[in-house]
Amino acid sequence: MSRVAVVTGGASGLGLSVCEHLGRQGRRVGVLDLDGAAAERAAADLRASGVAAIAVQVDVADRAAVDRAFALVRDELGPIEILVTSAAVAGFVPFEALSLDDWSRAITINLTGTFNCLQSAIRDMTASGWGRVVIISSAAAQIGSRHQAHYSASKGGVIALTKTVALEYASKGITVNTIAPFTIDTPMLRAAQHARHVPNSESLAQAIPAGRLGTGTGTAAMCAFLCSDEASYTTGQVIGVNGGAVT
Repeated sequence: MSRVAVVTGGASGLGLSVCEHLGRQGRRVGVLDLDGAAAERAAADLRASGVAAIAVQVDVADRAAVDRAFALVRDELGPIEILVTSAAVAGFVPFEALSLDDWSRAITINLTGTFNCLQSAIRDMTASGWGRVVIISSAAAQIGSRHQAHYSASKGGVIALTKTVALEYASKGITVNTIAPFTIDTPMLRAAQHARHVPNSESLAQAIPAGRLGTGTGTAAMCAFLCSDEASYTTGQVIGVNGGAVT
């Protein structure tokens, strides 16, 4: 049978592109998202294209809810051997104005949420002797981002978590990598542009050697490769999908 993949933040943007790519690989897909209705629409579209898929509403910051969601995926689709964590929040606040609530929310969802999902899934991978984990980080973790200390720090933690878990599980047939996008054309980016936190797409493209923004499709294709059998010797790596903006 095809392997089971769970994608958090899978109802829109990059996460949705990942679900679609994994579906085309023949994976059975659990679409997890805070927006349950959007997750169900995404899963329905996958099923319409011939992919075995279910939707589960979940807040990744809630460990008990994560464990219940993953148990539901196991019951419906089978043991989880692929995990992609795309669920995240961002925000723009000058450092001196950054509240403890702003800080805690970013750390809890982006970093602790990733930990919750990874720990909940890893036992299935260990049991089967095969697993693929791809954690979506950000170039902000590598070079910083003005007014995003909380976001950058949470994504930096994700990179450290990736490398550590990769070391612990490399001998068990499990790979753990992180993709660090730079500027990807997603609903999250467009919302930031609408709020005038970041420049328009034309201005952003001028700062990228490739001369254009990234796409969810291109990033998801890299993710799908890292989730494949062919990527068995790639682990603990930070893969920059960034058009040359971070070298």
